[in-house]
Amino acid sequence: MPEAAAPRRALSTFELVAMVAALSALNALAIDIMLPALPDIARDFALTNDNDRQLVVVAYVALFGVSQLVYGPLADAFGRRSVLIYALGIYIVGSILCVVAPTFELFLAARAMQGVGAAATRVISTAVVRDLTEGRRMAQIMSMAMTVFMIVPIVAPGLGQLILFVAPWRWIFGALLIYALVVLAWAMIRLPETLRPEYRAPFNSRAIVANYLAVLRERQTIGYMIATTFVTGCLFGYITSSEQIFVDYYGLGPAFPIAFGSIAIAISCGTFLNSRLVVRYGMRRLSHLMLLTFTLSAAIVAALAAMGLATFWVFTSLLALTFAMFGLIASNFNALAMEPVGRVAGSASALYGAVTATGGALAGGLIARAFDGTPAPFAIGLALSGLAAFLAVVWTERGRLFDPAPRIP
Repeated sequence: MPEAAAPRRALSTFELVAMVAALSALNALAIDIMLPALPDIARDFALTNDNDRQLVVVAYVALFGVSQLVYGPLADAFGRRSVLIYALGIYIVGSILCVVAPTFELFLAARAMQGVGAAATRVISTAVVRDLTEGRRMAQIMSMAMTVFMIVPIVAPGLGQLILFVAPWRWIFGALLIYALVVLAWAMIRLPETLRPEYRAPFNSRAIVANYLAVLRERQTIGYMIATTFVTGCLFGYITSSEQIFVDYYGLGPAFPIAFGSIAIAISCGTFLNSRLVVRYGMRRLSHLMLLTFTLSAAIVAALAAMGLATFWVFTSLLALTFAMFGLIASNFNALAMEPVGRVAGSASALYGAVTATGGALAGGLIARAFDGTPAPFAIGLALSGLAAFLAVVWTERGRLFDPAPRIP
């Protein structure tokens, strides 16, 4: 891959946060903007099983997760910038194919191609931040970027619904194409190469295996990766089944984007609060407490849903509280997992992203496929996943939680 010319002016903190948010938004838009179109997609492709429309999300997320394993070694060998630019090209081609796909099978293949291209945004953005920062500063930068990025899930379903008011659902993927072209141009003009020359790894099977083994030897990285997988499963389960819960069960119809956006606002508030609190209280103390709160809140939602007492306002309010805790967990777990693996940040970011995205997609898919016309299966899956994440953190920290300083030898 060719070397990139350095921008004349270095990235400021503001532009770094904005670029990481824009790259993350590319992935979020690919999922959230088309949620209101799922019934139209199912109708146009004559799907007979209502749950098959969930495959539009699953096909994207599954390839988004697995492909990160490839981008990590590429980013460690050839640098961050060039790999990102090539990957954005793949995403753009996938978006074009989504617009023209004549069958549901080809449409799913195009969605998978979008996922392959978008996978680099997750790997590269995390690696770039890790190249430039570490520890609590990394958690703060990631939280700031996440706060900006969370505007996307708030407005994306509404934007998708607006497009559907004036045009067919395929125009939504035309909008994704335009956004990807804008991000590509920005990256080509302004993104510097952040990988230090002495950290470049050879791109061969021995080096790749060695880098991944180095990551797998870190208890802290593995433990927080497992915990993140479970909480990510909660998020994917919500995203995949939200349209059925709010439209089919609660009967919101075109008002669905408002309900979906309210949960996104809760996550955004959590991430913003985290960027203010993490430097003062530390990643461990803050994220451990929030994970415990997440699990208890999810358990209450599950109990009420199982008893048939989860009215729309009760369900949505408690779900917003639960996912606000997600906003105080995700960035900290990411930073904690990346903390001991700075020399192989690309491979570590890839493995972390692949496991959390793929595992989260599988867990979320299982939660969503259990939909029985009520929110109870989703709520129970939420509570069980929160408990599993908490147990993973207990194992990682050897039972010593809420400490501001590391306790892992």
